[in-house]
Amino acid sequence: MLTAGRREILRAGLTGFTSLSLAGLNRLRAATATPENRADDEKTAVILVWLRGGCSHLDTFDPKPEASSEYRGPFSTIDTVVPGMHLTELLPKLSRCSDRFNLLRSVAHDAGGHPAGSLRVLGGDPDRADKQLPVLPDWMSITSWLRRDGSRSIPNYVAINPVDRYDSFTIAGSTYLGPSYEPFKVTGDPSRPNFTVPNVGLTDAEAARRLLERSGLSGRLDQLRRDVDQSGLMQAFDDFESQALNLLTSPAARTAFDLSQETDALRDRYGRNAWGQQCLMARRLVEAGVDVVATEFDGPLCGRVANWDDHAVNHHVFEALAFRAPYFDQAVSALIEDVYARGLDRRVLVVVTGEFGRTPRISHVASSGGGVASGPAGTVQPGRDHWPRANTMLFAGGGMRTGQVIGATDRVGEDPIERRVSPLDFLATIYQHLGIDYQNTAIVNFTGRPVPILTSGEAIPELARVS
Repeated sequence: MLTAGRREILRAGLTGFTSLSLAGLNRLRAATATPENRADDEKTAVILVWLRGGCSHLDTFDPKPEASSEYRGPFSTIDTVVPGMHLTELLPKLSRCSDRFNLLRSVAHDAGGHPAGSLRVLGGDPDRADKQLPVLPDWMSITSWLRRDGSRSIPNYVAINPVDRYDSFTIAGSTYLGPSYEPFKVTGDPSRPNFTVPNVGLTDAEAARRLLERSGLSGRLDQLRRDVDQSGLMQAFDDFESQALNLLTSPAARTAFDLSQETDALRDRYGRNAWGQQCLMARRLVEAGVDVVATEFDGPLCGRVANWDDHAVNHHVFEALAFRAPYFDQAVSALIEDVYARGLDRRVLVVVTGEFGRTPRISHVASSGGGVASGPAGTVQPGRDHWPRANTMLFAGGGMRTGQVIGATDRVGEDPIERRVSPLDFLATIYQHLGIDYQNTAIVNFTGRPVPILTSGEAIPELARVS
């Protein structure tokens, strides 16, 4: 059901853009960024932990101990500190801080491919087909656009091991917002002793001064090109230049990215591995004022094929989960506990999810190759396949009432039977936390048409901030 605001935005897009002048387009761009439609509550922030490939909900957050062996898997169910909330034995640390998060067990959609599922969850794309490139901007880039502020010394959107690709497919991006609203990307393994984030915080004051002087000269020489440029590329260049200069010359930015500022004990608590240190950096960044931090859990800690796509041809699903679970459990539980310990829980929302769950019925197929968590090629082993019909998401902090289990799936975990929600409801919930009016905010696309950031979806009441 479209709200009145959404209907007006769509009507303007359908009838108005063909006769829009350049001046009118610029006015329309400005109108979509008025204080009423911008996310001005800059105290709120989101950390997204993305499980590329899709995590098995049955073997982690939605166990089915009474199901038959065709579905159940080998892991036992354990109690948590929240009565009635059960996890599998793979997550003992999370079980001990379960009063500080909520589980949403009833997320469902119909986009079964990795690219399509990712585009659905991250950007609300209604198409079931896999696409090489997104056509809609993801929620992270939209937040970056709505909260843009060239005076910041640190970007408002940072991706640590970026959420951006699945094989040859691009699963997230700024699309018609322009390249200046892509994240500042941190790559590499932050657990390595010699790890640094390049081009952040020059320590030589004289070098910084010379750089700023050169930038001022460059800006004057480029004025003529800016006067005739109507493509948006020059503005993107200017935005990049401003952000780069801020990063290059800001001691605060350098400090925010510097994990050596933390005690050895805290770094150990997160885990001296890529996932643990990615989460620690995420906490440091939101504490320093970053609005959105996205971090992807993939790579060697996942097993042979470096993701959560636990088909039997890729992994022995249960060996893969047992291999990666200690790193996952430690990193995410430490992040949640640290957010609370540092008093960030009112304003920082932590979300853990992937594009979908895995098939409740276990398959048995020959492995395509041996390695970590996979038998040699030809070995018949168990797997779970793509399953968009049910997924569990974890939400922590965010000023919510926590310790809740929201929604439920059937006895074997195939479909929601209580409080079914869609990825659009998930996106509405994120926007609501960030103070974005998701029902009445639109952004002009390449053709000059104002596109609503959401065409449907409602924020999930149980996940709202409480007074």
